[in-house]
Amino acid sequence: MKDARLRHGRASLALSFFVQGVTFALLVTRIPAIQDRYGISDGLLPVFLAAVPILAGVGSVVTEKVVARVRPGVVLRWAQPVVLLALLGVGAGSELWQAAVALGVFGLSVGALDASMNMMGVSLQRAYGRSIMLGFHAAYSLGGIAGASLAWAGAHWDLTLLVSYLPAVVVLLPAAFIGSRWYVEGVERKTDGEGQREEVSAGAAVSFKLLMPLCLVMSFAYIGDSTVSNWSAKYLQDVLGSSEQLSTVPYNVYMVTTLLGRAGGDFGVRRFGAVTVVRFGSVLAAAGFGVVAVASGAWIGMLGFTMLGLGLCVIVPQTFAAAGRMFPGASDTAVARLNVFNYVGFLVGSPLVGALGDVWSYRGAMLVPMVLVLATLVYAKSFGPEPARYGGGHERPRTVDVG
Repeated sequence: MKDARLRHGRASLALSFFVQGVTFALLVTRIPAIQDRYGISDGLLPVFLAAVPILAGVGSVVTEKVVARVRPGVVLRWAQPVVLLALLGVGAGSELWQAAVALGVFGLSVGALDASMNMMGVSLQRAYGRSIMLGFHAAYSLGGIAGASLAWAGAHWDLTLLVSYLPAVVVLLPAAFIGSRWYVEGVERKTDGEGQREEVSAGAAVSFKLLMPLCLVMSFAYIGDSTVSNWSAKYLQDVLGSSEQLSTVPYNVYMVTTLLGRAGGDFGVRRFGAVTVVRFGSVLAAAGFGVVAVASGAWIGMLGFTMLGLGLCVIVPQTFAAAGRMFPGASDTAVARLNVFNYVGFLVGSPLVGALGDVWSYRGAMLVPMVLVLATLVYAKSFGPEPARYGGGHERPRTVDVG
């Protein structure tokens, strides 16, 4: 009975990751259309784009406080519909202030959603006693591919943002809300007499000094990810001389390889351990940036972006999992704090590469995320404390396999 409950909880959480992948892709891939709809100037656009991750960081910090009182599943159950409705608001408005409000709500709620989803993923992985975290992020990647495809269709048939977003929200919102009935947290928390969660001395238990290596790794990974998301098309077209049509391919290839890498990543963690997988991913991602930097043509550049996808995709899920293992008595707090550095990397990455490309060269700019991703090797030991490694020969005694 318990095994079935955990399987249902795993499937419902994977659905939430998938829905969030679709939602986020629908937003970021239609930024030019959002800019046109609201008449946002090129000078003002970076302000709007920066506001979303900044507010998401605020949402993640607030979630850390909220989950001291209520379960992360409750936060996720209500944050996900708000994110979807905020997306619909972006598509439905016509005035600049309406875009600002909708994007502000999107940012705050997506921070709460990201934090609570990963809290639950870490908790479920602990209950399973083996690596399953990469599978959740694979569902997110699959959702990203689906969302980007829907966005392409909307742009191809010249659909308005509202018409493009409405069918996705109509389908995904009730599906996610109904699926939330089966959310499961792998580690039970005690409640006080009024049904509120007891605080687990989280603030005192989570040492920022110990968490900092993982925070740096999270930032480095998202600097690399945002480089691909924001600069791959421009790099192929302006530096490697590809056609406009071909320049759109690297991001799609990156998303597909991210999905494939995460789909098989949990097996790699169970077989070889998290430290080995993270080291391999870091080296492969750094090599991918190196190939992109020295590429003589578009197809060599595409090979580099393919290597990037396969390498970077394992790092973020394993960083969340490592935080949960490092602070088993306060994993929710550790995940919420770590999640903030997701947005730090996103904020730093794109402007950093753009500035270096303008004052130096875009080839040279690719070496910076390469070095940062390679620096993950310095912190690789943080991913696998010997007493708590999951799966394969590292599995805890008397753990029941419920997968």
